[in-house]
Amino acid sequence: MSYTISIYVRIMSVILSGMIGKGDVLVKNQHLCYTRIIMGILCQSVFSVFDLEKIRWKRDGRMEINMKRTDVVIIGTGAAGLYCALHIPEEINVLMITKEAFDQSDSFLAQGGMCMLRDEEDYEGYFEDTMRAGHYENDKKSVEVMIRSSQDVAKELLAYGVDFNRENGKLVFTREGGHSRPRILFHEDVTGKEITGTLYENAKKRKNITILEYTAMLDILEKDNCCYGIVMQDQDGTIESVQAKYTVFACGGLGGLYRHSTNFRHITGDALAIAKKHAITLEHVDYIQIHPTTLYSEKPGRRFLISESVRGEGAILLNKKKERFCNELLPRDVVTAEIKKQMAADNMPYVWLSMERIPKEEIETHFPNILQRCLEEGYDPTKECIPVVPAQHYFMGGIKVDLSSKTSMNRLYAVGEISCNGVHGKNRLASNSLLESMVFAKRAAQAICGEIKTVTFDDTIKEADAASYANIEKLKEEYKKIVLDEIERDRVKAGDVIMQYELPGSEKTLKVIYYINERVC
Repeated sequence: MSYTISIYVRIMSVILSGMIGKGDVLVKNQHLCYTRIIMGILCQSVFSVFDLEKIRWKRDGRMEINMKRTDVVIIGTGAAGLYCALHIPEEINVLMITKEAFDQSDSFLAQGGMCMLRDEEDYEGYFEDTMRAGHYENDKKSVEVMIRSSQDVAKELLAYGVDFNRENGKLVFTREGGHSRPRILFHEDVTGKEITGTLYENAKKRKNITILEYTAMLDILEKDNCCYGIVMQDQDGTIESVQAKYTVFACGGLGGLYRHSTNFRHITGDALAIAKKHAITLEHVDYIQIHPTTLYSEKPGRRFLISESVRGEGAILLNKKKERFCNELLPRDVVTAEIKKQMAADNMPYVWLSMERIPKEEIETHFPNILQRCLEEGYDPTKECIPVVPAQHYFMGGIKVDLSSKTSMNRLYAVGEISCNGVHGKNRLASNSLLESMVFAKRAAQAICGEIKTVTFDDTIKEADAASYANIEKLKEEYKKIVLDEIERDRVKAGDVIMQYELPGSEKTLKVIYYINERVC
């Protein structure tokens, strides 16, 4: 009986593969989608009864996984991934995947804005601000490339349709902590959403870009220190291999590991674990930034960020006696350390943030999203102080890359928060993240385009072994442990003083580095 069913399913698979091009990323002939629907209806009952999506054919003792092909595969649909995709010519096919919905990336959560070099007189100040915030551990060349590229990125974003705030037709700049002058472009208090959403709309119009939501990377295809694509799982649980000429990690940081974080919960540093598994060079995995001001809440889940630009526009921090206790415009790590010190002295789980110096009209126009969220939590920042507390926010370490975002593995690039090009040093300057991610994502695209014509698909690359991914939950736990162990290893190497943050549902505690009188990361 089972043998007969197997033969039937294999025949149907061959028919479907031949008729609808299941081995391709894109269905070139749209009318064949109707064939997919008809055949799916005819076979649905049999497929569902025997759970035949889980059956893979044995070949040389291996469990076979379907293999697709595309020129470039990008993991992540945040600002970095989308900007990279948009700088790849339309004759090159690009597959983008993301764990959740397309807008569930941390890029969409960015509030404050994006830095831009104002003029040549601003260069030295911008450079020094970035270096000082990073405790002078920054890679100077990376910083130079980022700053010098900022005006071009801003022009391209405007051309894509990004609506930065203006007054009388001129761009408006705001200031945040650590900046010596206003140089931050913004859209109300939802700049990340405006930028990333606009990039997404542009990407949707490109015929060469396919975006798959609710699809997670499980592993990479690798041979002789060369990346040949990825292994992925879709929302139905189907596991497939994707052979690609080039692979780009653009999948964010690791904030989902933390109980208190501004990041989405599903962003858990999987790419770090995969990189470690395949001996890809990592750097400064212990460099984890705590944001000074998130809205205090006893509710579980992601913490709501109170943008640094609020303090840049005049908000001040107060202790329980409503007395000011620090300079709010110092770099994030310094302000975080002061807040934690004050919380300990007050024996309070938060400090107060007062916006009384900011006109009500400005709060309503510049910070409408923050205002609305505070009102939902029972606080009116136009009339009263709001409670704030530091929380994990950003990851400055990651997969080591060069100025073209190339990793230590051939044909593998990493951009955005998952990468470490040294631009941020030990501590990121406010509003450099969106800029940095796009500057180096574009450079990755340029590097790929300069080589891809000479690269061909390798027919010797075999499908991944399904048995390796039989227990996805176990695999996730293994990846989490790899990341935690790597953080711990770097912490011990550095010999730093630490604080502890609990991980939900884990016996192990994530140890976050705490530098007394220097930084919190």
